[in-house]
Amino acid sequence: MPLDLLTTEFLVAMGAAVAAGLMRGFAGFGSAMVTAPVFAILFGPVETVAIIILMEIVVTVQLMPGILGDVEWRFVGPMAAAAALFMPLGSWLLVSMDPGLMARAMAAIVVAFAVVLMTGWRYRGERRPLPTMVVGAVSGVMVAATTLGIPPVMLYMLSGRDTAVRNRANVIGYFAVTLTVLIALMSAAGMMSWDAVWRAAMLTPGFMLTTWIGGRLFRQSSEHLYRRVALVFLLGVGVFGLLR
Repeated sequence: MPLDLLTTEFLVAMGAAVAAGLMRGFAGFGSAMVTAPVFAILFGPVETVAIIILMEIVVTVQLMPGILGDVEWRFVGPMAAAAALFMPLGSWLLVSMDPGLMARAMAAIVVAFAVVLMTGWRYRGERRPLPTMVVGAVSGVMVAATTLGIPPVMLYMLSGRDTAVRNRANVIGYFAVTLTVLIALMSAAGMMSWDAVWRAAMLTPGFMLTTWIGGRLFRQSSEHLYRRVALVFLLGVGVFGLLR
């Protein structure tokens, strides 16, 4: 049934969605890291995943026209394919195991890599297919189980030599493929409830507005600022994930 817009639950959820949109529009990622902890408390883990991916696919469509020419599909494609292949494992973990334990393990990895990258280190070699697909596989499991599948992908991208424009475009392109697959999988498994659809529909307009604002802010930023914001955000999320 439709969500009551005057409840404290809805107002808290909308506040999280509005804050998340700024990060999504600016960096191309990060919104699920803001909304997932809040939504999990309000709606439970399974419905949280459904709400977030429905919101994310809408803003991904919103962002795609501006980045299509900058996506490196030869890099994004294999990684997204590996993610799609391993998503059923993540969906199984979502309903059968403790996703919090996996989220903490991933948080520890995020913190470690973020600290290394903040020292200025970058991978100077070629991104080969095998590590790219391993990153995609890890991301696929994590996004289906917890919605927090982007940190390993973003850390992998930031370790390279690509520009902020290319990294942002690649992660949005990756979202476009993986979210489409995940929605299809969850729908087929009966994990996409009408309550989740209603909540996503009510929360998405505010999310879209601040995503647009975040995109405007990105166009006024520098390479250095983008990298710093992305790494500080990833570090903060990792620390939060360890402590919660």
